Amino acid sequence: MTQQLLMIEDDTRLAAMVGEYLRQSGYGFSHAADGASGLAALQASPPDLVILDLMLPDMDGLEVCRRIKALGNETAHTAVLMLTAKGDPMDRIVGLEIGADDYLPKPFEPRELLARIRAVLRRGGESSTAASAGGQKVMRFGSLEIDRDARTVSVMGKPCELTSYQFDLLVALAERAGRVLSRDQIMEAVRGRELEAFDRSIDVHMGRIRSAIELDAKDPKRILTVRGVGYVFAKQQD
Repeated sequence: MTQQLLMIEDDTRLAAMVGEYLRQSGYGFSHAADGASGLAALQASPPDLVILDLMLPDMDGLEVCRRIKALGNETAHTAVLMLTAKGDPMDRIVGLEIGADDYLPKPFEPRELLARIRAVLRRGGESSTAASAGGQKVMRFGSLEIDRDARTVSVMGKPCELTSYQFDLLVALAERAGRVLSRDQIMEAVRGRELEAFDRSIDVHMGRIRSAIELDAKDPKRILTVRGVGYVFAKQQD
């Protein structure tokens, strides 16, 4: 099912540009030009995520965020990504404290917005691709344990050292266990953007992840290479 995004933003030109980009990226998109109409749209058809500008003509964006989180039923769980005009740290702190899931200062690159949207939805368990992992916050594959909330990985109880990006790569693979993924698909899932097919940096990161989680990185059993295609994360592991 296509994930639905609602943008509450009074800059109609910006909203049109963002909407076109997000639709091309596979999302449903709707727009409201002020807080009141945004709240009405949200209650009529709750989206998966709201892109919320803090500077609205009729009410403060923080108040809109409060009302979103105060609503009952499905709307109370709608993710919120705030847009801040100046990246004011106080706005960010207050926004996160009242329930916003992330923030992005203006001006921003559409690719970064897309990456943050995907990260928020993934953390919230909204992505249907997490079904193979049972939607659990802690994923276990044999002696390998991945804790998405704590952002830790261990094998037989021993912590594995991974960078934040490598952790995200591992989670992207684990959520799709058993599926063969191209390098482009893996990196797009993490970075939120498509890359050229000849970009080989993924191979370097996979080598380092294997060194951390495999008993023998030269004979991997968890992350397997499919020659000419990409990688597959093994469903059954020791």
